[in-house]
Parts: sequence; structure tokens; C-alpha cells
Amino acid sequence: MIEVVVDDLAFVRADAVVRAADELLEPVTPAMAALDRHAGAAFAALRRLSSPLAPGAAVVTGGGDLAAPLVLHVVIQDRAGEGGRDVIRRALVSAWQRAADWGLASIAAPLVGAGVGQLAAEAAAELLVETFPPAGPTPSRLSIVVDREDERALVAAVVERKRG
Repeated sequence: MIEVVVDDLAFVRADAVVRAADELLEPVTPAMAALDRHAGAAFAALRRLSSPLAPGAAVVTGGGDLAAPLVLHVVIQDRAGEGGRDVIRRALVSAWQRAADWGLASIAAPLVGAGVGQLAAEAAAELLVETFPPAGPTPSRLSIVVDREDERALVAAVVERKRG
């Protein structure tokens, strides 16, 4: 099941939230930096790495002070800003695989790659819908979280078109 909600990702109740990051798990957008601030100081320690991750990877950490207990970090660019549609697609597929490995049923995600990945909101929504597993025990619910009602309508239309 895929739903579209207008909310703040930091306060959405789910098993995990998706967080777009670079190869060192640093936030790649102002919205992800705001999510980090809500997550608190302990969250910074939880996402500390000893070596960079490959673009397209996904890892799970604790959620700090977020409503969701876990965070699925998707590495959508390297420190030089290199990324793009294919990297975002790989990162999302990796995230859904990590979610299944961890037995996570409900995931909340922003429009991963919109802006920073130079994707339009519609293209970012298409990637979320196209990569999210259509059936299976986990993950079973994706909440796509947007900031405004006009975005909700746009993304809901993509979900309807892609999933019917």
C-alpha cells in the first residue's frame, strides 16, 4: 500500500523513515538537515562512519529523537555531488531490501532526489512508486511525505497512474 500525506517527516509514525544522504551520511538537502536537528545529538553519533559508502547504498541506524525508531539512509550522491536518477533508483531498491532484512512493515519517505538529485517532484515520486515492492510481507506500507497539498495531489496522481 502506498499513501501520500502532508506532514513533517520527523513526526511521522512508521517503523523507519528514509533519509537522503551523501557517502558520509551527511544530509543532502535543507529538509534532511532539519530532520537531523529533530533527531538530536545522539543521532549524529549513530550515523558516524569509518569509511565512505558507495552511492546507491542504503543503511539502517537508530532514529534518535524522531517519531520513527529507525532511519533508512539512502546514499544518493558522493561528496562531489555526483548522483542522478540511476543512483537514486539503486539506493531506493537497497532501502527496500534493508527494510525487508529488518522486518520493517511501514516506511515513510520524502520525495528522494527531488531538487538535490535534479529530479522533478513527479520523477522522484515515480521512482518511489516504481521501486517499492508491490507485494510481500515487508515492507508493506509506504507513506510518501510531502510539505504541501499541491504536492500531495501531484504525487497521489503518480501513485494512481503507476499502481492503479
